Amino acid sequence: MLRLGRPSDIWFKPALSVIAAVAPPNLALLALGRLDLALYTMAGSLCALYAHNRPYAARARVLAGVVLGMTGGLALALLTAALTDDAVVLVTVGALLAAAQKVLCDATRLGPPGNVVLTFISSAALFAPQTPGQLPGHLGLALAAGSWAWLIGMAPGLLRPHGPERRATAHALTTAAAHAADAADAVGADCAGRDRTRAAAAAAVHAAWQTLLSARPGASRRDLERLVVRAETALAAPADADPARLRDWARELRGTSPVPSPDDLVDDDELLGIDAELAVTRPPLRCRLGPLAPIAARTAIGCGLAGYASLALGVGRPYWALVTAASLYQANVTLTWNRGVQRVVGNIVGVLAFAALVPLAHLAPAALVLVCLGLNFGAEALISRNYWLGSVCVTPMALLITEFAQAQDPARLVTERLADTAVGAVVGFAAAIAVTNRRAGDRLDDALTAVERAGEHTARLLADRQQAPGALESARRALAGALVELRATADAASGEWWQRALPEERVVTAEQSGHRTLAATVRRRGLLLDRDAKARAEDVRG
Repeated sequence: MLRLGRPSDIWFKPALSVIAAVAPPNLALLALGRLDLALYTMAGSLCALYAHNRPYAARARVLAGVVLGMTGGLALALLTAALTDDAVVLVTVGALLAAAQKVLCDATRLGPPGNVVLTFISSAALFAPQTPGQLPGHLGLALAAGSWAWLIGMAPGLLRPHGPERRATAHALTTAAAHAADAADAVGADCAGRDRTRAAAAAAVHAAWQTLLSARPGASRRDLERLVVRAETALAAPADADPARLRDWARELRGTSPVPSPDDLVDDDELLGIDAELAVTRPPLRCRLGPLAPIAARTAIGCGLAGYASLALGVGRPYWALVTAASLYQANVTLTWNRGVQRVVGNIVGVLAFAALVPLAHLAPAALVLVCLGLNFGAEALISRNYWLGSVCVTPMALLITEFAQAQDPARLVTERLADTAVGAVVGFAAAIAVTNRRAGDRLDDALTAVERAGEHTARLLADRQQAPGALESARRALAGALVELRATADAASGEWWQRALPEERVVTAEQSGHRTLAATVRRRGLLLDRDAKARAEDVRG
């Protein structure tokens, strides 16, 4: 749980973006002597943390949605704060907002940092003194800072317009190369290790396709699609792949050189399958929200009870307990327990960091702003290695933000933070245990059925020599996506408690059969390409 992993390939992007988004508004407020308004500008500025892995066309839409969602949550929180000062009502509204933010982020697959930042801002705003007349100005500050964050998020596209697509393709090639190397080293790589590398490669290839499908059409995207097909081929038939060649392509993509071209050109039918996939519409939002009902119930109940418990203990900031509970909830109870341990450890170390930094921050308002900026950078630079390590920077930053409005007693802040962390973690995890997710087994059955149907459809097309152009490739991609979804669903269901027996043998059988079918499509493509190459050679000789 506490082991440090490798940093994200793009850790510096959110770290630098948040500095560029937060610094100008905060420094402007410092010059005006109005740091008490920093909560509202930070609501917009923190939107710069999102969507760094998306192509710029999709990023523009996602960032705009995040800014509007952040402002909407802030508006509801401020309106509630202006209408009532009943702490029980405020905690209840905060818990319901946290549940809504959690399920919307999960249903739309927003990606990191997910719902936690949204919940932190809306929960803190609930306990900020407010009058109805102040709402337009405070929301205007949030929107202005959010617009600036949108520009910061889009600015790198001026220099490297296809950067996200290239990174996603490079990651797919790298993980496919690792799987091919493990498959070639049958003695050194155990079965469990090969299964892990295969699952990682399948997820990376699927993510690369999703990235390319959301990018603008063009010659660059077409070249990247051909490389992802090569990664997909290596995943399906690792024994025939050249890991060194795949790694070389990935290395070129991470630089600024032109997109490499495979020597063996991809058949047009394969790219026609991609065009067919573009025409498939996603399930409506309400269909994606349904399976998340247990997670929503856990979040609402856990956050509410954590806030009420904090109030009962007389802690002055119950929203800290609420946010702690909201940060715990993951795909299953096992992962929620892991996150709880990481959160508690990170907060304890973070409180010690706050005690060390507070004398420096108290030197002057400018020092307070600069320390918070440094902690912003540190949180984003470290959190990809492990959540607890990022929390070491997030905790002192959250404590220091309370001093933007007025100076606080450090000892009291430390005591309240530790109490709220303990309350939020214990009560939040208890809610996760109490609210069972029986639907996880049903979702696994649905995922199994989807894989079996996709496999049967692909097998029928393999046997049909007269299928429409692109049909086999579209079916192969659908099968690959279904296999990725099955693995993620099986992992989530296996971590739930109080669960009926899972069909583990059926899962293994479905995965093995699906990957064999994918390998058959690759062999079929290779035979067709060889036949076409021979025909072209005969035409040349003729």
